Amino acid sequence: MEKLLYGAAYYEEYLPYDRLEQDVEMMKAAGINTVRIGESTWSTCEPREGVFDFSHVTRVIDAMEQAGIDVIVGTPTYAVPAWMVKKHPKILAVTKAGRNLYGPRQNMDITNPDYLFYAERVIRRMMEQTAQRKNVIGFQLDNETKSYGTAGDNVQKAFVEYLKREFGNDLEKMNHQFGLDYWSNRINSWEEFPDVRGTVNGSLGAEFQKFQRKLVADFLNWQAGIVREYKREDQFITHNFDFEWRGYSYGVQPEVDHFEAAKCVTIAGADIYHPSQDLLTGEEIAFGGDLIRSVKGGNYLILETEAQGFPGWTPYPGQLRLQAYSHIASGANSVMYWHWHSLHNAVETYWKGLLSHDFAENAAYREAQLIGREFQEIGSRLVNLKKQNKTAILVSNESLTALEWFPIDADPANPGKTGYNDVVRWLYNRLYRMNAECDFISPSCMELEQYDLIVVPALYAAPESLLKRLNEYVAEGGHLLATFKSGFADEYVKVRAQVQPAVLGECLGVEYHQFAFPHGVRLKSSYYQGLDQPVHTFMELLIPSGAQVLAAYEHQGWEGYGAVTRNHYGKGTATYLGCMMNEEALDIILKDTLVCAGIDREEEAFPVIVRKGRNDFGNEVIFYFNYSPKMQQVVKNQRGRELISKKRVRQGDVLEIAPWDLAILELQKMQ
Repeated sequence: MEKLLYGAAYYEEYLPYDRLEQDVEMMKAAGINTVRIGESTWSTCEPREGVFDFSHVTRVIDAMEQAGIDVIVGTPTYAVPAWMVKKHPKILAVTKAGRNLYGPRQNMDITNPDYLFYAERVIRRMMEQTAQRKNVIGFQLDNETKSYGTAGDNVQKAFVEYLKREFGNDLEKMNHQFGLDYWSNRINSWEEFPDVRGTVNGSLGAEFQKFQRKLVADFLNWQAGIVREYKREDQFITHNFDFEWRGYSYGVQPEVDHFEAAKCVTIAGADIYHPSQDLLTGEEIAFGGDLIRSVKGGNYLILETEAQGFPGWTPYPGQLRLQAYSHIASGANSVMYWHWHSLHNAVETYWKGLLSHDFAENAAYREAQLIGREFQEIGSRLVNLKKQNKTAILVSNESLTALEWFPIDADPANPGKTGYNDVVRWLYNRLYRMNAECDFISPSCMELEQYDLIVVPALYAAPESLLKRLNEYVAEGGHLLATFKSGFADEYVKVRAQVQPAVLGECLGVEYHQFAFPHGVRLKSSYYQGLDQPVHTFMELLIPSGAQVLAAYEHQGWEGYGAVTRNHYGKGTATYLGCMMNEEALDIILKDTLVCAGIDREEEAFPVIVRKGRNDFGNEVIFYFNYSPKMQQVVKNQRGRELISKKRVRQGDVLEIAPWDLAILELQKMQ
């Protein structure tokens, strides 16, 4: 891209009165150069079947074109109009809870032929109206698309056909692989295939969820095909992927395989929301950005992030600016707020935009003006930032789903709460806080050797081919850090009958036959200093078969069992965490593993976060973020220029970073 995109979602349809002219003037004053429109107003664009009115869309495009503001147009397919449901009630998805009711968004069956007919028609009409407008720079497919739990008859029939292809029409093979003899769940003919919504079989249930993720990728690819028929060569196609939601963006999305679904877009996009005020750490911004950057191996767009948001998110002075640059530091080429103005009706009334309900200037808007000016001044030094990380975290939708069926701390008397994303974020957050940047890779990644260290959290369900590739990666000189619950089941969530950890035990040099929930268990180690810390959640009783025991369990019942091991295998090393421990102990292990892998990192640690990249001029750019209410100091050993203040920085200079502030150093090229 030629510039950083800076803007907001804009919905003229939602305004209580006509103020387009005033909004455009305020946008220009804030340095906003892009707006996102159209993706949620199907009933306005097609108020009656076959009657189209795109006047709101074209009116906004006209006004923005006159103001020199670019537009991203969204296909309006994620919220269906009432007339459609009245005529075709089966458009509403059937889920585990039964048939959806009209009212919420994303309540439809994305495979329903009637829905697809109307969706294609409205997409084509919108593209006819917008594709050739010179200030329309790209198109967003749908909005945070998922399968929405769709499981009606048509979906289940399609699932059976999918299984026939998967198992070569061999029903006996499927019964055996899924273990369906248990509790008489065996299926003896394809015609008697039961409603999968009622299954208690984790293998069958997980395979259905995998199929539902495929529906999402297929749906987005279908939309992309239509858009490609109309778009110009210079216009992009994107989608705003989101994440597991825990009141904010948290982890790997259970309902979408981001790596697969992103294949149909030209640039990936993301919606990232996060805690703010005293809880602002940057972790969610970095996690979401690193993941979405990785799905296509390049820069991405932030299509939605918070401006003011909920009352608990209203930013302290400086935080909106700190957040904006945090997105850019992960490789984002845009920062776009949801949304420009706050709503006066409906469910998101109190999810505030840049402007409050009174449309007057406020602290958030004035800070946005500062961001806009700075982006105009230094954006050319930050756009298209390239990352060159040597650490990667392998994430697996299959393992995520499997551990929903079989939680790590599952106990019949006390149902488990620790899931896959808890382990992923447990590792990622500590790497982030010690300024060890990383990428994410999928189980299908065939270029493992580009990384010096691969971190594998709880890879519970995986094909043997992947585990063998990890063994080969280590043998060829790579460094692996794997955790408990890895290699336990195959890709169909069938527990392997080998000694655990199956297949991976070859490079790990360790085995176990039992696991337990820790009670009063601590770690002990003569290798690590300061590792006398408690074990919690889960523990495997490790027996070395060639590996060195780096830490063992301190408990009378578990004497002699390893907790953390390292094995030299071929040219590389494999470290294994057999238990979940607290953050202090994990930090010690991670730092040692990074040293073992030969990976350098900055000396600073949270609340000073350091992020790096290389800009279009070939220069290294280093961001220093202060995620705290106290002044922080950083001593520099490089020469360069601080981009915002334009001050020269010499070796040995001290950068003082104010509370909730940042500094950006562009290094000088060596002469």
